[in-house]
Amino acid sequence: MKGRLDDKNIATAVKALNVHLPAERRTLLALLKEDTPAVQGRDGAVHRIKREELEEIARLIPEEAHGKLRLPIYIELTSDYGRGIAKVRGKWDCELVRLILGKGRESNEKVDEIFVYRDDVRRLRRTLPTTTEYAFFYSTSF
Repeated sequence: MKGRLDDKNIATAVKALNVHLPAERRTLLALLKEDTPAVQGRDGAVHRIKREELEEIARLIPEEAHGKLRLPIYIELTSDYGRGIAKVRGKWDCELVRLILGKGRESNEKVDEIFVYRDDVRRLRRTLPTTTEYAFFYSTSF
């Protein structure tokens, strides 16, 4: 019983770490049409997105993807992946990350999932500070 309580407490703490995440991610296309691009966080805060970042992303990915890529891109952090490793999911999210980091897709790597190491996460966040967000996860499968 104590283990369940601990898991519940940890899950609650992780949920609290994610209150900055948007209630709904928005497409690149929709954000480009706005005068002041932004998403609203689950906590009610407005998260402004730099137009320069949106324009750079629009330049990097094909136009047909503009209505499919949802922003911000989540950089998933969990102990499941190991120390210093994060994951990005989504076909266009991963394509954009690969382009920014100058990485090709490994032959055994999924198209819609990429693992990113600490130095690459830093580089990604420096390049796209307002269009990427950390998302924290907790798993009880260890």
